[in-house]
Amino acid sequence: MPIQRWRNTIQASLSRQAWPYLLLGFGAGLPFLLVFSTLSALLSDFGVARTTIGFLSWVGLTYSLKFLWAPCVDQYRLPFLHRLGRRRSWLLFSQAGVIIGLLSMANSHPNETLGWLVTGAFIVAFASATQDVALDAYRIETVEQSAQGIAVANYIFGYRAALLFAGAGALFIADQVDWSMAYAVMAVTMIPIMVLVSWLKESPHHQPPSFQGSDPDVNEQLSPAVNQEGVIASAVGAFKGFFQSHGSLAWLLLGLIALYRLMDMALGVMAMPFYLETGFTKSEVAAISKIFGFGMTLFGAALGGWMVLQWGQMRPLIWGAWLSLVTNFFFILLDWMGAQSWLLALVIAADNLGGGIANVALIAFMSSLTQSAYTATQYALMSSLMTLIGKIVSGFSGWIVDQVGYAWFFAYTAVLGVPALWLCYALAGRLKKSNSENNEVAAKVANGHSC
Repeated sequence: MPIQRWRNTIQASLSRQAWPYLLLGFGAGLPFLLVFSTLSALLSDFGVARTTIGFLSWVGLTYSLKFLWAPCVDQYRLPFLHRLGRRRSWLLFSQAGVIIGLLSMANSHPNETLGWLVTGAFIVAFASATQDVALDAYRIETVEQSAQGIAVANYIFGYRAALLFAGAGALFIADQVDWSMAYAVMAVTMIPIMVLVSWLKESPHHQPPSFQGSDPDVNEQLSPAVNQEGVIASAVGAFKGFFQSHGSLAWLLLGLIALYRLMDMALGVMAMPFYLETGFTKSEVAAISKIFGFGMTLFGAALGGWMVLQWGQMRPLIWGAWLSLVTNFFFILLDWMGAQSWLLALVIAADNLGGGIANVALIAFMSSLTQSAYTATQYALMSSLMTLIGKIVSGFSGWIVDQVGYAWFFAYTAVLGVPALWLCYALAGRLKKSNSENNEVAAKVANGHSC
């Protein structure tokens, strides 16, 4: 029986609806690290000031702000490409933008043409974020509900594989050849993804705005994203619904979401420069930080999923916050002891294990806060809030390292994790009290007492 289940799962993963998302997920994940940690490694390798590296991480704000132009992907036709269909045309347009941006980065030198490098990074980030919007819409509209789970699983697997390739792969190529070749290879790797998109069928469900008429009965049948009034009403309703549903806890919940990943994001910008300046080679960082770290992240995510299943959301959130905070002191130890491979492996193991648990717990926590009437809107807003403050603060990481050094910087990032940890305990206490009161009310009602 288990063998048959595995066989059925594999067959479903390779079905016509699901298998393309292995490659589509790879194409979505590939650009991400190339404008984050891999870019930090490139800049550090060329001796770019740490303050500059920190500020350049603000390029990644595009991922947090993509909801601002997402309606354009729904509503506007692209000149020349619209014959391919609205979804596929936006996908091809954004993927072409990723390639152009990566080639621009490949042909730029940080010490001579830093402006072109930054411009290329911004193009990659903007095009990649746009690709995410179009790809999510395409998946929802083309994959049957029964196959969504398999399609998403394939997408995540492809995405994670791309992170490994854009992290470890780029570092290995840069170590053996140079950074220009590394980014050029990444650009060429996007071409098969574009070929796949041109081969796929367009979404049959998306109704373009030109079909919208004056009949309100017809308009109600169109996608809410097409009707601009519907978009505004949905956004307002999502905000009101969240505060009505969670009452006095709403601000605490939003505060936790906004601050929970602040510490990790502030530290993450300077992790690659720190490893290289400590004395590790790019190949060592690729093998330990990326390949070994990739496995520890998956293990942490699996452990986090088990913890959520066994304990609910709050206890794993607290565990994830504590592990992330304690990891900062391992970084301080590595700074004191120098380039010790075993210690780097310990740091990566602790950091990625805690990060895996924390990410799963936070996603499960945010998912539990959404209302069925506004699931997409509320989750999109929360996911943007989750990264926005962290990315703004992380831009100052390089400047802080330049002022106080790495050891005090890691102590500073540990302090950034304290508010989130406090909010976890505060919310756990409030939720426990609320559940206890609800149980008392239920018991009175069951015994025939009035409330």
